[in-house]
Amino acid sequence: MFKIAALVSGGGTNLQAIIDANIENVCIDLVVSTNGQAFALERAKKAGIDSLVVEKSSFADAKAREAVLLEEFTRRNIDLIVLCGCLMVLSEEFIEDFGKPIINVHPSLLPAYGGRGFYGTAVHEAVLEAKDAVTGATVHYVDGGIDTGRIILQKEVNVEPNDTVETLQRRVMEQAEWKILPEVIARFVKGELP
Repeated sequence: MFKIAALVSGGGTNLQAIIDANIENVCIDLVVSTNGQAFALERAKKAGIDSLVVEKSSFADAKAREAVLLEEFTRRNIDLIVLCGCLMVLSEEFIEDFGKPIINVHPSLLPAYGGRGFYGTAVHEAVLEAKDAVTGATVHYVDGGIDTGRIILQKEVNVEPNDTVETLQRRVMEQAEWKILPEVIARFVKGELP
């Protein structure tokens, strides 16, 4: 079984997309939340998945928090870390020490609208302000920067003339994020990605 740890901070819709995809030979072994109140934890509980809360305030510093994560992932023999709307930036040292792939899903066609401050509705606000005709989502490797890792897969979504931030966010999730994230995980399991 290919074991995944999903890192979340909020509602967990991308986590739900992975759960619902029921990818062959994949086990979501652990859900890690940076927010003890995240609805994603309810999704994990309902699906019978172990969870762990690692709120920033519970640790002396980022290094201490990452040490706990690394120990847990090693103990569980996690094969892939998936950032599903997680607002924690992993250090290059953690990435190197983990030594296995870490991926993130981002609600834009990177490199557009990536980096510090571009998460959640801020991305879609920027797309609408720029009057872009097309947006989408990206799954990329995590490299220690913010949304800077090598792109694995992208999917475009049209921006409609009457879109609001909410309608655009929903369409990007439904038509792009929830499709390409499970697809990339399935390709890892089949050995199609390094």
